[in-house]
Amino acid sequence: MRFYAQTPARRNRQVLVDLIAVALIAVAVWAALAVRGTIMLLAEPGRKVESSGDSLARELGEAGDAASDVPFVGDVLEKPLRSAADASSGFADAGVSFQETVGQVADVVTVALIVLPVLFVLLLWLPPRLLWIRRSSTLRRLAEAPGGADLLALRALTGPPGALAGLPVPPGGWADAWRRGDPGAITDLSTVALEHVGLRP
Repeated sequence: MRFYAQTPARRNRQVLVDLIAVALIAVAVWAALAVRGTIMLLAEPGRKVESSGDSLARELGEAGDAASDVPFVGDVLEKPLRSAADASSGFADAGVSFQETVGQVADVVTVALIVLPVLFVLLLWLPPRLLWIRRSSTLRRLAEAPGGADLLALRALTGPPGALAGLPVPPGGWADAWRRGDPGAITDLSTVALEHVGLRP
């Protein structure tokens, strides 16, 4: 199995197309990660709310512990401080929830921005490459099989007329030379058929 053509012009085109496809995929991934980084900046307020809520809850809890030691009114003073500490914990939880939501949105957007362009590039690039690999393998097997040169010559005769324009026409024309089994004509024609897909005899 051959992945690239043997003729320089066809091989250079294939390599160029492959490099462009890889570059487009790399740009899509880079852009998606850049967008993710930008979206994750939106989670900063959530981090600040979480930090502030945790800090306030801790300080109010400590104040409640200190208030409980006050004789006679310690229980009365402790309850509102404990309630305020619980409310502050709720703020911290809201900050965490906000960060998780932003992270989920960032994940979905990142996956979409990677998968959609990559699929688009693959749909444009992969089928022609696989088709060429299959076609070149078939023609190579045909060229090496008994009578394969005759079939390749017939393929050149029925292919684009311009492919034969640069060759000297044998007496009676290409079709007549092929029917007569002219070895030189068959060799020339089979060579044209192989070179048309980028293979050498």
